[in-house]
Amino acid sequence: MSLNAGVIAVQGDVSEHADAIRRAGTAHGKSVSVTEIRQSGIVPDCDLLCMPGGESTAISRLLQSEGIAPEIQAHVEAGKPILATCAGLIVAAEDAGDERVENLGLLDVNVERNAFGRQKDSFEAPLDVTGLDDPFPAVFIRAPLISEVGSATVLAEWDGRPVAVQDGPVVGTSFHPELTPDDRIHELAFFRDE
Repeated sequence: MSLNAGVIAVQGDVSEHADAIRRAGTAHGKSVSVTEIRQSGIVPDCDLLCMPGGESTAISRLLQSEGIAPEIQAHVEAGKPILATCAGLIVAAEDAGDERVENLGLLDVNVERNAFGRQKDSFEAPLDVTGLDDPFPAVFIRAPLISEVGSATVLAEWDGRPVAVQDGPVVGTSFHPELTPDDRIHELAFFRDE
């Protein structure tokens, strides 16, 4: 079976996410073609989406100006999966506490940008993630903090704070799963019903 995947490609680790999605698909017997999305009209043909990190205000602005934002919202309303990482999580959240970010409201959480510190404060940590048998080697870079959780389910915590959540077909992480050779977060987001 072949799937169409889209990676929002305005910023962030686009190729790393594309590679992880392909590997996760292969692990589940699926052939996955990946398209980089920089304009409207592509999302409606996608079976799954990834919204990488980067700078949340720039990502938000481009999603709105290019007409991609309503397509992402329709994708989720149709029950199709999306993985939103780091700045992608910020944009997907209900509220980022920053009026420069036009949130998509895909995840019933509030976030604080850069709450884990600046670039020099980046770190790796083994996370126990619901649905995974062994700890996941999470990479935190200028990571947002999930400050409030509404109806979303917490999948992982670090130091008593949520760092991975799921709300319907949307999985959001504070960390960068694409920066490791471990594809289990992509598998969890896109192939959890397999």
